[in-house]
Amino acid sequence: MLAFAEAKDSVWLIRAFCIVDIMEIKEIRPGKSSKDFERAKAVRQKEDCCFTILYGTQFVLSTLSLATDSKEDATKWLSGLKILHQEAMSASTPTIIESWLRKQIYSVDQTRRNSISLRELKAILPLVNFKVSSAKFLKDKCAEIGASFYEFSFEQFHLLYKKLMFEQQKSILDEFKKDSSVFILGSTDRPDASAVHLHDFQRFLLHEQQELWAQDVNKVRERMTKFIDDTMRETAEPFLFVDEFLTYLFSRENSIWDEKYDVVDMQDMNNPLSHYWISSSHNTYLTGDQLRSESSPEAYIRCLRMGCRCIESGSAMDAILTVLVMVAHRHPSTVDCWDGPDGKPIIYHGWTRTTKIKFDDVVQAIKDHAFVASSFPVILSIEEHCCVEQQRYMARVFKEVFGDLLLTKPTEASADQLPSPSQLREKIIIKHKKLGPRGDVDVNMEDKKDEHKQQGELYMWDPIDLKWTRHYCAIADAKLSFSDDIEQTVEEELPQDTPPTELHFGEKWFHKKVEKRTSAEKLLQEYCSETGGKDGTFLVRESETFPNDYTLSFWRSGRVQHCRIRSTMEGGTMKYYLTDNLMFTSIYALIQHYRETHLRCAEFELRLTDPVPNPNPHESKPWYYDGLSRGEAEDMLMRVPRDGAFLIRKREGSDSYAITFRARGKVKHCRINRDGRHFVLGTSAYFESLVELVSYYEKHALYRKMKLRYPVTPELLERYNMERDINSLYDVSRMYVDPSEINPSMPQRTVKALYDYKAKQSDELSFCRGALIHNVSKEPGGWWKGDYGTKIQHYFPSNYVEDISTVDVEELEKQIIEDNPLGSLCKGILDLNTYNVVKAPHGKNQKPFVFILEPKKQGDPPVEFATDRVEELFEWFQSIRQITWKIDTKENNMKYWEKNQSIAIELSDLVVYCKPTSKTKDNLENPDFREIRSFVETKADSVVRQKPIELLKYNQKGLTRVYPKGQRVDSSNYDPFRLWLCGSQMVALNFQTGDKYMQMNQALFSLNGRTGYVLQPESMRTEKYDPMPPESQRKILMTLTVKVLGARHLPKLGRSIACPFVEVEICGAEYDNNKFKTTVVNDNGLSPVWASTQEKVTFEIYDPNLAFLRFVVYEEDMFSDPNFLAHATYPIKGIKSGFRSVPLKNGYSEDIELASLLVFCEMRPVLESEEELYSSCRQLRRRQEELNNQLFLYDTHQNLRNANRDALVKEFNVNENQLHLYQEKCNRRLREKRVSNSKFYS
Repeated sequence: MLAFAEAKDSVWLIRAFCIVDIMEIKEIRPGKSSKDFERAKAVRQKEDCCFTILYGTQFVLSTLSLATDSKEDATKWLSGLKILHQEAMSASTPTIIESWLRKQIYSVDQTRRNSISLRELKAILPLVNFKVSSAKFLKDKCAEIGASFYEFSFEQFHLLYKKLMFEQQKSILDEFKKDSSVFILGSTDRPDASAVHLHDFQRFLLHEQQELWAQDVNKVRERMTKFIDDTMRETAEPFLFVDEFLTYLFSRENSIWDEKYDVVDMQDMNNPLSHYWISSSHNTYLTGDQLRSESSPEAYIRCLRMGCRCIESGSAMDAILTVLVMVAHRHPSTVDCWDGPDGKPIIYHGWTRTTKIKFDDVVQAIKDHAFVASSFPVILSIEEHCCVEQQRYMARVFKEVFGDLLLTKPTEASADQLPSPSQLREKIIIKHKKLGPRGDVDVNMEDKKDEHKQQGELYMWDPIDLKWTRHYCAIADAKLSFSDDIEQTVEEELPQDTPPTELHFGEKWFHKKVEKRTSAEKLLQEYCSETGGKDGTFLVRESETFPNDYTLSFWRSGRVQHCRIRSTMEGGTMKYYLTDNLMFTSIYALIQHYRETHLRCAEFELRLTDPVPNPNPHESKPWYYDGLSRGEAEDMLMRVPRDGAFLIRKREGSDSYAITFRARGKVKHCRINRDGRHFVLGTSAYFESLVELVSYYEKHALYRKMKLRYPVTPELLERYNMERDINSLYDVSRMYVDPSEINPSMPQRTVKALYDYKAKQSDELSFCRGALIHNVSKEPGGWWKGDYGTKIQHYFPSNYVEDISTVDVEELEKQIIEDNPLGSLCKGILDLNTYNVVKAPHGKNQKPFVFILEPKKQGDPPVEFATDRVEELFEWFQSIRQITWKIDTKENNMKYWEKNQSIAIELSDLVVYCKPTSKTKDNLENPDFREIRSFVETKADSVVRQKPIELLKYNQKGLTRVYPKGQRVDSSNYDPFRLWLCGSQMVALNFQTGDKYMQMNQALFSLNGRTGYVLQPESMRTEKYDPMPPESQRKILMTLTVKVLGARHLPKLGRSIACPFVEVEICGAEYDNNKFKTTVVNDNGLSPVWASTQEKVTFEIYDPNLAFLRFVVYEEDMFSDPNFLAHATYPIKGIKSGFRSVPLKNGYSEDIELASLLVFCEMRPVLESEEELYSSCRQLRRRQEELNNQLFLYDTHQNLRNANRDALVKEFNVNENQLHLYQEKCNRRLREKRVSNSKFYS
C-alpha cells in the first residue's frame, strides 16, 4: 500500500516501513523490469499497470516496485511522480530547509503532530551534529523564542533553528564590515539587527560575485524574495535581514559552480572522436568488488545514466582485461566469459562469488538506456571467449536489438580521421577483435605471460574460534594470499537465533535482580529527574519473593509504582501475565504489548514508554574485568595475535573504565568516562551502557577498519596459549592516554610546509611553502614544535604542513600488496617455499577434503585448508606442489592461447572503428584511426613516463584505452590525470567505487552538459605543447585565492558529533598539485566556522585548463585520524569567484541535503610582467630547501661556530627575508585587484 504524506512542498512516499525521499529518486521506470516482480510471482497485473522507483545516494540503487489496478492509474502515478520530482529538485533553499526540519520532527515522532517535546529536541540535536553545552543553554533558547520548556510548535522549532545557525556563524558576516567590501553591513548582533537592501544586494552580486545577470534589477528582486521569511517584505524594494543574507551565502543558489557548463556546447562536438576525453567504465556489470559482488544489468543502466559513454559489455565480455579460461588457472580480476548452458552467453567473473547475468538482458538494458543522459555515441567494449556459435548468436542479438542504433559501416568511406560525436549521435560502436585479411587475430603473448594463477574459495581452520572459516585465496609468485573471513560480513547482517523465553535478557529495561525495592525506585527517580519524568517510564526486575515471577516498576504522576508479573505453567509452556485474561509466552512479548497498548486497571490506564537502562549490565559479560590493571590487560592482549581482540576493565582509583584492544598488530587503550548515567568514549560518543558500546563497535569500526570481534576471556587465553608479543606495545611515555593521544610521540619526525607562514610571535617559526621542518614534536591544540634554519623547537601551526618523515602503515601495506593478486583484500600471505604440502587422508575437524601446509621451520604452526569437493582438493594440492617442485607451466599457458582465438566473421564484421591491436601497441608511430590500443594502468604509466609527447601525438589521431591492473580486486581506482594530460581518451574507472579518482572523473565530465564527451584544450594539439615540461619551461598562468569561512549540515558518521576540518587541494599535473588544511572545529558538524582563524591561501597554477579545485571535509576522530565526510570537486575552469557556497557531495558524488561550505574564491591571471617575480620566488624556495637540509646535517649543539655553517646561516637568513618580501609583493598585487569600498561610497 502506497500513501503520500505531504509536508508542504516536500513529499515522501511511504510503503509499510519504507520511506522514499523524492529528492533521492533517480529513475521512475514503467513496466515490470525490476527483479521485485520476478520474485513476487503472485503479482498478476499487466506490464502497463506496473512501475518501479529507483532511488538512493550510492552507486547501487534501491527499488520500490508498484502495481496499480489499471493502466490509467499507472499513467496518473507516473505523471504525478514526475511532477513531484521536478518540483523537489527545483525547490529553493528555504523550502528545502523547512522540509528538512519537518523530517527531523518525524524522525522522533511518527504521529506527525507538528510539534516536538524538549526531550525529543535533545535527541535530535546530536543526530544533526550539534552538541548542547548544558541544559541551561536550551532553557535560555526556549525563553528567547517564547516557547514552553516542554513543547515546541513547528514554527518555534524553525525559529530555534534559525537562531542557532545565526548565532554560531554570525562572525562570518564580519567579512562585510571591512573597507574592501562592496557594501558595508550594519550590526550583526541579532538576526534582524540590520538589513541588506535591494541595491546593496545588486552591487554585491555585480561587483563581488561578478554575476552578469544581476544587471537586471528585476532578477535580483526575484532572487531576494526566495529568501525573505516574511511576505510583508516582498515589495518593490525588498530587503534581507542579516540572517537571511547569511542563509543565501550558504545556499545552492549561490553555488561556486558555473551553470553555463550544465549545457552542451554543440560547437565543440564537431572534432574527431580522438580529440575528446570520453567517460569510460571498467567491468561495468559489477556492483562492488571483483571477487564477491553482484553482477547486474542495473550496473550498466546506472553507468549510462551517469553519462558513461564507453562500457565493458558483458556476456563474453570484459573488454580489455584478458581472460584465461583454464581449469586450474584463473586471473584474479578478469571476467571469465562462459558459453551459456542454453546456447546463449552469460557474464560473470569466473571462479569468483560474483553472480551470473544473461547476455540478452544486458543488451536490452543498453539499448533502453544508452541515450537517456546523452545523445552522443556509446562505445561497447567486448572481449569474448565463447565458442564461434555463441559469437554468432551475439552478433545476431546486437543487430536485432540495437537495429539502426548499431554502427555497421564508416560514416565517410574516404575519411582519414575518426568521425565527430555529432556525426555519431545515437550510435553504438562495437569494440572487438577483428579478423585480419588472412583470418588471423592480433594477440600479444606478452600480455598473457603472467596469467598463471590458482584462485578460489578455501576453508581455513581458525585456532581461536575452533571452526572452519571461508576465505578467498590466490596463488601467485610462489605465495598463497588469503582474504578476510568471507562469512564475517554475512554473520553481522543476520540476527542470532534466541529462544523467545530469553529475549528479554538483551533488553535495556531488564535489570535481573535488584537487591531492594528502594533500589529500583531510586533508579527510576534519577532517570526521570534527568529526562523530565515521562509517565510510563519503566524497568523490569526479577521478583524478590516469588520464584519465576517478575516485577514491573514504572513512573506515574510523579512517583514510582510496582506491578507483579505473574507466571503459570499451561500445557507445558510457561505463561506470563499482568491480568488473568491476557497471557504471553515471554516477558519480552508482554512488555512489547504494553508499549503499544494501554495497561488498564481500576485507578488508571497507562502505556509503557521509556525504558530505564540497567546501569551495570556489563558486570556479567565475559569481556569485563573489575580488578584488572593496565599491565595485566596488555599481557592478556599480547597473547592473542588477532586484530579485534578486546576487553573492558574498571580503571584503578577512578569512576571510569578503559577498553583495551588490538588493532593493526598493536595493543591500544582507550578511556571511557562517565557523564551522569552515560558512558562517553572520546568527547561526544554517548552510550547508555558498556554493553551498548561493545554492541555498537562490533558492528562499526572503532579504530581504522577494526571492529571488536574477540572477547579476551580466560578460556580463549587457555585455548590460544602463545608467548607474549612484546612488539605489539607502543612506547607510550605516560601511564595512561586519552583516545586522541594514542599515537606515540616521534621526536625525529620531519614535515613539509604546504604554504607560507609568517611568525606572529617570537617563539614561532617563519617559513615558505616547501620548507622542511625537522625534529617535530606534535603538541596538542593545533600547534607543533620543530627546527627550521637556526630556530630550534619553535612553534608552527600544524595545518600548514604534512608529515613526510615516516612511511605510514597504510603506505607500507600498499607496497606489500602492490603486486598481490588479492590487492587490498589480502589479509595474509604464506610463502609456499617455506612449507611442505600434505593431504590429510581421512580429513580433519569434520571436513573430508583437507590439505595441510607443514612448515619447514621447526616450531612454526601448520596451516590447515579444506575444500568442498575432492576435485578442488586435487587442483590446489597440485598447484602448490608444482611451486614447491619448481614446475614451470608457462609453456602450457601460451599453447592454450594460441589454440583459442577463433572469431566468428559475423561478429568481426560489426567492428568499424575500434579494432584492438596488441602486437604493435607499444609502437606509437603511424597511428591508424580505425584501431584502438589498450594498456593496463602500469603499462600506461610506463609509457607516460618514457614517451609522453609520442603518446600525446598518437592520441591526436588514434584512440587509447587504459584499464585498472588486476590487483585492484577491491575495485579501487588509479590516478587518471597523467593519462588525460597525454590525451588518452578512454581512461576506464570503476564507477561503483566512490573514491578520489572517480570523484575527479565525475568532476571532469560535469563539463559540457554531462554528455560524457569533453573536448580537450586546443593547446594540447599544438606542436609546442609538452604534457610534462621541464621546470625551466613552466609558466604560472593563474593564481587562485581561497578562504574557507564555514560549513553547514555536515553528515554524521557514527555516534560522535563531528570535529570537522577542510582540506583544499589543487589536483592536476605534478607541478600544480598543492593543498591546504584548516584547523579542526571541535564537536560541531552543523554550523562550524573558520572565518576568524583561517587566512586566505593563494595557489599558483600553471595549467588552469587541466586542473581541479577539490574541497574535502574530514572529521578528526578520537584517535586523531581523519575520516572522510564529504567532498566537492570542480574543474577550475568551471568555478565562479566571490563569496560562494560549495554544495557538498558524498563519496559517490551524490548531493548531501543542505550540506555546504562557504568559501571566498578569487581567480586572477598572471601577467607576463609578473612571471619574473613568481620565477624568483620558485628559485629562492628551491635554494632555501637545499640550505635547510645542509644546516640540518650539522650538530647544532657542537658546531655553532663552524665557519661553513655560519656562511650557510647568513645566506639562509638573507634568502628568507627576500622570499618574504617577494611573497608580500605578490600578495599586495592581489589586494590591489580587490574592489575598494570607497568606489561606491565616495
